[in-house]
Amino acid sequence: MPLLQIRNLTHWFGGLRAVHDFHENLEGGEIVGLIGPNGAGKTTIFNLICGIYRPTEGEIFFDGENIVGLPPHEITARGIGRTFQKLRLWRHLSVLDTIKLAHFSRKKYGLIDALFWTRKCQKQEEEIEERAWELLKIFGLTEYADARAWDLPYGLQRKVEMVRALVSEPKLLLLDEPTVGMTLGEMYETMDLIREVKERFNLTIIIIEHRMKVIMDLCERIKAIDFGEIIADGTPDEIRNNPRVIEAYLGKEEF
Repeated sequence: MPLLQIRNLTHWFGGLRAVHDFHENLEGGEIVGLIGPNGAGKTTIFNLICGIYRPTEGEIFFDGENIVGLPPHEITARGIGRTFQKLRLWRHLSVLDTIKLAHFSRKKYGLIDALFWTRKCQKQEEEIEERAWELLKIFGLTEYADARAWDLPYGLQRKVEMVRALVSEPKLLLLDEPTVGMTLGEMYETMDLIREVKERFNLTIIIIEHRMKVIMDLCERIKAIDFGEIIADGTPDEIRNNPRVIEAYLGKEEF
């Protein structure tokens, strides 16, 4: 059974159809790219998978379970993590606190435990602290633990966001334009980081990206959409030479 199975996914915003009949069978361990012009519906598809929007039509199965209608925090707890195109870091939190706060969906103690600082609460908070430091060490961020995440250079902020997404120990990681705004050097560093993260954490990944170097080098399979519909699905070479994809990206130097 595929890790992620999407059937006939369609979504309307009032009278505007953003996604039409999108489908996908994603096997565990794959890196799949999702490309298309601005406004093609790529981020909407991520929002539908994560429960931010509920689809007008269609089904989404994750690990054999239909997740349509589940709230976002429950979908996260089931093993889907994501980053965002626009950074969503808390302005006044340190890097360490940003990572610790991201454990929210995995906390098992309640309000009473927190109010009375019970042993159950203390034990789990100690485990959260230990796990946060472990992740910071893996990603080379320990020296920034006490710095405000918002004050870091852009490339490091992107790294913090990826670490935050990994806190929930996802099986599926959705990356929404992970190299947007980066220099060429930062882009290559991020590509290496994505490869490392996939292997270290045994992840399946879907990437939305406009930089074709990233998509073509990282992805085993690519889906191209335009006006919310799939126009091509294949290997990087097949997508690169597909007339419909070339037409949709007419004038784009990467093609």
